[in-house]
Amino acid sequence: MDQDAIKRLEEHIAAEVKKGLYDGCNIIVGRGGKIGLKACIGSTDVNTNRKASADDVFYIFSMTKAFTNVLVLKCLERGKLDFTTRVVDIIPEFVGGDRFRQAKKSKINILHLLTHRAGLVTTPTPLPYNGLGNLENTIKAICELDVVGNVGVDVDYSPALNHALLGEMARRAMGYSSYREMAEKELFEPLKMTSTAIGAPKKWADRMVPIVAKFPTGGWLSAKDVEIMEEIINEEAEMPWVGAVSSIGDIYRFAEMLRRGGELDGVRILSPATIDLATTNHTGDLVNNLYANISHAREWDVAKANFGLGFALSGEGIYPSFFGTLTSPRTFGNYGAGSTLFWVDPKLDLTFACLTAGVMEESENIRRFQRLSAMAAAIAI
Repeated sequence: MDQDAIKRLEEHIAAEVKKGLYDGCNIIVGRGGKIGLKACIGSTDVNTNRKASADDVFYIFSMTKAFTNVLVLKCLERGKLDFTTRVVDIIPEFVGGDRFRQAKKSKINILHLLTHRAGLVTTPTPLPYNGLGNLENTIKAICELDVVGNVGVDVDYSPALNHALLGEMARRAMGYSSYREMAEKELFEPLKMTSTAIGAPKKWADRMVPIVAKFPTGGWLSAKDVEIMEEIINEEAEMPWVGAVSSIGDIYRFAEMLRRGGELDGVRILSPATIDLATTNHTGDLVNNLYANISHAREWDVAKANFGLGFALSGEGIYPSFFGTLTSPRTFGNYGAGSTLFWVDPKLDLTFACLTAGVMEESENIRRFQRLSAMAAAIAI
C-alpha cells in the first residue's frame, strides 16, 4: 500500500471536514486483511464538540439493506427460499384485499426484490413516520399498496418496501420470532459485531452520532425526512431497510467477511459461490430510474443500474459513482443516505468502510464518495 496515498486520503477528508462539507468521518481502508488507514476525523456531535472516535455508533440508513441481503442469501443456501420464490408464497397476504391488484403482485419474487425490479411504489414511508418502526404493521401496509411499474423490467430503487418484504420473508423462512433476533443470531453474534444492532439501544445513547442533515430544501428528501429517523429508530424499531446502527469497526468486519468469500475468523456466513453470484451484474443495461433523475438534474451522464443480488456494483465505464473511477468493475458494496458507504474490490483486494457525520444531499454525497473511493483505490500498488 502506498503510504503517501494513504496520507493524501486522510488529509483530503480533514480538509473537507474543515470546510464544513460534513462534520466528521470514521474510516478504515485495508488490503488483503492488513489495515492501511484507520482514522477518526473531525466531530461526530458538533453540538457537544465530541471528537470522532472508533467507539461512535452511527445510524447507517440503507446500509442496513446489506444485512438483509446476507440473511436472505443464507436462507437460499439452507434451502428455505429460492430466487424464484414469490412473495405470496411466504407472505400470502401480500396480494392485498383488492382482487384487481393481485395479478401483478403475485408475480413478484425474491430476484425482483433484490434487484429493485419489483415495480412497487418507491415511497420511503408506507406508514406515517410514527409507525414505521413496527415491522408487522409496515408489512400490512405494503400488502395494500399497488404495483405501479413493470415487474421484472424497470429498475426503480426501493428505499423501503423491497427490503421490508425481504426481511420478513427471511424471518418467516428461518422461523425467528423477530427480524432483530434473526440478525443478532445469524450475523452480529457470529461476526462479533458487538456495536451493531437493529434499532438504537438505550445503553448506547452516549455513543450515538446525532443525525444532522446538511442539504438544501427542494430535493427528493427533506432535512426532516432524514433527521426524524433519529426518533423512529429507537430500541424497539425493526426496519430491515434502514433501521440498523453500527460502528466503523463492525462495518469493516462485515465487509471483510464478504471480501474473504463469506468467512471471517473461522466463522462462515456464506459460501464463495453465493457471494460470486450476488456480486455479478443482474440488471444488464438497465438504468436505475431514481439515480437517473439525479443525473439528469445535475446534467451528468446516466450510468447503468449495476445491481447484483442486493449489492450495488461499480460496473463498466466512467460516470458519477459512489465507487469512484479507479475501482474494478466487480467492486461491490452498499451505502446509506448521504453519509455511509462500504465496498470491496476483489481485483485490488481492497476493503473500504466509511461512516460520516452530517448527512449530505445525495448528488453531493455521490461526488464526495467518488473522490474518496478513487483516492482509496490509488492506495493499492
